[in-house]
Amino acid sequence: MRVVSWNPSAFIAYVVGAISTYYSPVFYYASNHRSNFIHGYLLAGEETIKIITMDYTCFNFELKGHIAHVSLSRGKQLNTMTKAFWSELPHLIDSISDQGDARVILLSAEGKHFCAGMDLANFTEGETKKDSLKANLGRKNEASYRVTRDLQYTISCLEKARMPVIAAIQGACIGGGVDMVSACDIRYATNDAFFCIQEINIGLAADVGTLQRLPHLMPEGVVRELAFTGRRFSAKEALEHGLVNSVFDSQADMIDHAESVATEITNKSPLAISGIKEVINYNRDHSIEESLNYVALWNTAMNFTDDMKEAFKSQLEEKDPQFEKILKKTKYLED
Repeated sequence: MRVVSWNPSAFIAYVVGAISTYYSPVFYYASNHRSNFIHGYLLAGEETIKIITMDYTCFNFELKGHIAHVSLSRGKQLNTMTKAFWSELPHLIDSISDQGDARVILLSAEGKHFCAGMDLANFTEGETKKDSLKANLGRKNEASYRVTRDLQYTISCLEKARMPVIAAIQGACIGGGVDMVSACDIRYATNDAFFCIQEINIGLAADVGTLQRLPHLMPEGVVRELAFTGRRFSAKEALEHGLVNSVFDSQADMIDHAESVATEITNKSPLAISGIKEVINYNRDHSIEESLNYVALWNTAMNFTDDMKEAFKSQLEEKDPQFEKILKKTKYLED
């Protein structure tokens, strides 16, 4: 009988080589993400990365390990969405996403309530620009349309981030707060959390993401009822309908669980995690066949050979894998 010695490294090389032969890099993917706001840059320390190009009035931020913790910081004001909020959120999230050091973003809020929606001052400030006062109705409406599109990107930046975003929700999540969490990848809530599609209560159709995303997260009939009535729905109801994954007795327990899940994700290939998010988001708006073709092209282009080797090796050696970070997203005209 022939005795064959076991060589883990050779086995890994064989398996990965066979797969990489099938997925040879023949397709290059270019994202069409274009931000409407100036991107920030990060300074790296041993444990924490701080964004230094903007003084944030609505958020606190720190990065420990590979988890970027972003928290709404205006708890005493119910974390309402001021004008500053709409520029700060995409600036912050785009900076984290572009830099690539983080592998998960944890979005939480200080105070008793996650977010009470749009700050009412935004609705009472009148138009003062001379050009706007003199413009005809069509031009005013075109400008208003552009503003709405910018507001929509403020929420969409969470969906467009290269890494998963986990939302931890306590207390009120109203109006724009629902827009915000519906753009996240994973949602957790406390027992006292409640949600409300508030826009109908002020004579408006929600226009920055709720009506587009919620029907993919909850039964459409339920979404229609909530959008038509503007009634509050509890964390228990949100759990029953699939809006949140789990409900916790306290905010501390919720954050602990969210951090545990985030840590587990950071131990996976960041390139594969980014691809999973990209493909799931693509699948929402396309047919199964189109999405199958897309994931085949994506995996071919990304060429996961090195990450697969590391994953196999770490399992055989029973240790945590050490994956390289995804590269910083550079600008075309950047040195």
